[in-house]
Amino acid sequence: MNDDMPPPPAAFDPERFRREGRAVIDWIADYWATLPGRPIMPSVAPGDVRARLPARAPEAAEGLAAVLADLERIIVPGLTHWQHPCFFGFFPASTSGPSILGELLSAGLGVQGMQWATSPACTELETHVLDWLRDLLGLPDRFASHGPGGGVIQDSASSGTLVALLAARERATAARRLATGLAADDLPLVAYASSDAHSSVEKAAEIGDALVANANDKVADRRRRERERRASARDLLDDRARQHEALLNLDGNRVDLGSRHVHEQLGARALAVEIDARAAEPADADGARA
Repeated sequence: MNDDMPPPPAAFDPERFRREGRAVIDWIADYWATLPGRPIMPSVAPGDVRARLPARAPEAAEGLAAVLADLERIIVPGLTHWQHPCFFGFFPASTSGPSILGELLSAGLGVQGMQWATSPACTELETHVLDWLRDLLGLPDRFASHGPGGGVIQDSASSGTLVALLAARERATAARRLATGLAADDLPLVAYASSDAHSSVEKAAEIGDALVANANDKVADRRRRERERRASARDLLDDRARQHEALLNLDGNRVDLGSRHVHEQLGARALAVEIDARAAEPADADGARA
């Protein structure tokens, strides 16, 4: 090793982290302090934010001050401010000062808790907090970690929905799907949901090979009727085409198809099928019709 070479920079510089960490926390505090005066929804069009970003990934790092300036100049104007006091869209997603600091601590530790051996304290803390939650919700003991229940914190509502549906599928099939796959003679699996259910329910059902049934789902019923109507229109078109082909094959007759046009529009728009046919007498030598 060459003694003249400078030592490599430290992977983690505590003093720099303290300095820049304070700047980030100050920025977050200022953002929250100014939230009530910000517009809830951004005044941007699709592609506006991306157009302000570099076309290629930068090859050199920027200082934190430049990063925070870009955050304020490019990103924040294109945000929907979920923590705004007047935001009531989608679903509750409120955060708080303690939760932000908790995430900072979690990121700083950087442990992986996929099983007990990878980080015992992480796994046992998660298990214990979920038992607290079970108790607060008044769920029976079978949901506790010391029995057949227990669980883990999912990363999103969509993941939680998927896990719940897969668990229900295995319970409904006595875990046959997990062991051998769903037998061909099994009845279709059906998940019932309201018309206001989150879109993740339908996605989870598709992954779990189940149907979503909802007697009050007007959208699904309209789509079903639309599919049936399109199929009926195509059947009509095929039937008329076969009739015209039969007429064309008759000796001594001429059939003029004035128009044969199919116009299809997607979604809830109508499928227009127009078939005009006119049977004419054989033309004379001069081309005139009788």
